[in-house]
Amino acid sequence: MTACLMIHGFTGGPYEVEPLALHIQEKTEWTVVSLRLPGHGLGDGTELDLANVRYQDWIEAAETSFAQLKEEHSSIYLIGFSMGGMIASYLAAKYSCAKLVLLSTSRKYISIPQIGVDVLGFARKAITRKLKNDALYQHYIGKYGSVPVRALREFLKCMKVTKPYLKQIHCPVFIAQGMQDGMVPYKTVHYLDKEIPVDAEIIYFHDSRHLICLGEDREVVIRSVFQFLARSND
Repeated sequence: MTACLMIHGFTGGPYEVEPLALHIQEKTEWTVVSLRLPGHGLGDGTELDLANVRYQDWIEAAETSFAQLKEEHSSIYLIGFSMGGMIASYLAAKYSCAKLVLLSTSRKYISIPQIGVDVLGFARKAITRKLKNDALYQHYIGKYGSVPVRALREFLKCMKVTKPYLKQIHCPVFIAQGMQDGMVPYKTVHYLDKEIPVDAEIIYFHDSRHLICLGEDREVVIRSVFQFLARSND
């Protein structure tokens, strides 16, 4: 049997990959688990409680979910978004994994110029009264003031600890990156591709920003990821 373990990003929740999870569930009989990392997605799915959470808690939660799936499934696909991509990479390197999908994966951290572009875009949409329907704006505004400095340090530690494992990945890899990503610069893919020893399948999506499964290109992103997962390796 086949299972997919999906891991969301820092300050996010399973909603960040939900459209992809639903598509996989509709098209297959695979077991799909969208992990909720400690301190994330409380209440309505967006509330945070990160003050006393360590990066080790995130990694341990992912390892526990992976181990549980491994007990009943012969093939496991790992899908990680943003920080979740680095945690998924860690799992893929340390344990046996059939395929790995990296979505907007935060190998490098923040692009200040692109965030400026996003802010200008918010201003234009505010003028035309379209801002309330902008997913990226709702994502940013929902997090404002709710992330303690300690949690940011734990995020950076997570990136530092998982980075060396990129060189130990040997399963098929698919990388999806938005060209308009304001959080993870698209040039990050160069570093991922350079450090991962296998020939990764890479697709850049011109109109996508950080929330790649919720943005303008979501349908083609989801279709591309699913085709990679469903394709035979023979």
